[in-house]
Amino acid sequence: MGSSSKEYEFLSEIGLTSHNIGNYVGGKWQGNGPLVSTLNPANNQPIAQVVEASLEDYEQGLKACEEAAKVWMQVPAPKRGDIVRQIGDALRSKLDFLGRLLSLEMGKILAEGIGEVQEVIDMCDFAVGLSRQLNGSVIPSERPNHMMLEMWNPLGIVGVITAFNFPCAVLGWNACIALVCGNCVVWKGAPTTPLITIAMTKLVAEVLEKNHLPGAIFTAMCGGAEIGEAIAKDTRIPLVSFTGSSKVGLTVQQTVSARSGKTLLELSGNNAIIVMDDADIQLAARSVLFAAVGTAGQRCTTCRRLLLHESVYDKVLEQLLTSYKQVKIGDPLEKGTLLGPLHTPESKKNFEKGIEVIKSQGGKVLTGGKGVEGEGNFVEPTIIEISSDAAVVKEELFAPVLYALKFKTFEEAVAINNSVPQGLSSSIFTRSPGNIFKWIGPMGSDCGIVNVNIPTNGAEIGGAFGGEKATGGGREAGSDSWKQYMRRSTCTINYGNELPLAQGINFG
Repeated sequence: MGSSSKEYEFLSEIGLTSHNIGNYVGGKWQGNGPLVSTLNPANNQPIAQVVEASLEDYEQGLKACEEAAKVWMQVPAPKRGDIVRQIGDALRSKLDFLGRLLSLEMGKILAEGIGEVQEVIDMCDFAVGLSRQLNGSVIPSERPNHMMLEMWNPLGIVGVITAFNFPCAVLGWNACIALVCGNCVVWKGAPTTPLITIAMTKLVAEVLEKNHLPGAIFTAMCGGAEIGEAIAKDTRIPLVSFTGSSKVGLTVQQTVSARSGKTLLELSGNNAIIVMDDADIQLAARSVLFAAVGTAGQRCTTCRRLLLHESVYDKVLEQLLTSYKQVKIGDPLEKGTLLGPLHTPESKKNFEKGIEVIKSQGGKVLTGGKGVEGEGNFVEPTIIEISSDAAVVKEELFAPVLYALKFKTFEEAVAINNSVPQGLSSSIFTRSPGNIFKWIGPMGSDCGIVNVNIPTNGAEIGGAFGGEKATGGGREAGSDSWKQYMRRSTCTINYGNELPLAQGINFG
């Protein structure tokens, strides 16, 4: 077992051992499901063992959560905000350890691991301010001695199902907002990143206990599809936030909709960067490198399509090919590494299969295109020259594979950007005000994130995060995303003695 080695000694600093109970239900740790091992993707060796949840654990947790919801929703919103502030402080005190764990278990480089935990801390800070701004409206009434109000109240329980690539940031986007809005949270982390689920939950649980609040306000479970299906089917959970593939997301949506519940979906992305003929080439090349290679191409916002104006096509590719050859592949915890492993051996196999499909559809490998021999799930960062009409370009290959596509006009570039089923993130590099405002306007990008002169990835928390079309339409994190976690009531109050009806109706 790995945690007995010196490399894993830091795990004890965040409450982890060689054998861990993976479920926090009803304010206590328990588990009656399968015993699984979590693996280090850099060498596919075990890190620790985790006991997953059974359906009995789930049911016990939901019953406790129902009761806790009656308490939590009556706590004033600013007081709820203070609890989230304390959660942020607890995370801040363990930032480096949590970031290291995230890199170890997920495979992203250490800087990105620490950055992801920092994102949750930032979300806590954002939510604290939000807790004093969950404002309704006063609406003029057409009837004398009447007042109309818009009220926002908690939903009750919010289910959050997260993916391996951002095992704690996506929780932060959802849970921080859901909690200050007065909801309890039921979290099912990714089955391949259970240690980060446990470590995060331990810190949240400590805050709740210290404040003499029911532990069931925050319920967390490690497990597979069985637990996810239970959340999707459960009528006690009015909102389910799901992050993952479009295929699974559609199933979740259909299941939740069948019981008249609501979904918040963050699904696949097939993101493009457009480089116009007037672009800052060096700025564009640096941005593409981070957008395409960062997190080993396993971000939903990873740049997968590079659209180059024909006049700068060769120049941009020349710079990128030079940069790609300098990318250090290796252990994500080692200094200087820019490309860690893919998350699982299956991910590596999908990369290798994907390259063969790409070649069969006319793709020409300019650099990379191979798995790295050895015990980990490493692959080479890859650039492919291919036609935008190739069917494979419309699909998301979750790996560091970048398609280089050539265009002649701005309108053609926009059409290529919008031609895929997904609609998450997009960016254009240009100095032209005309192109910028066309790009962000109604005839421009059809994505939920529309950038200018920055990468497709690395979104700030202050804006609403999410996409259109097959990406799911959900919005998380900033702006007014909080409204999805509450129910809106329009309240009309008659403080007079008469009963005038709307629209001037006279009834008897």
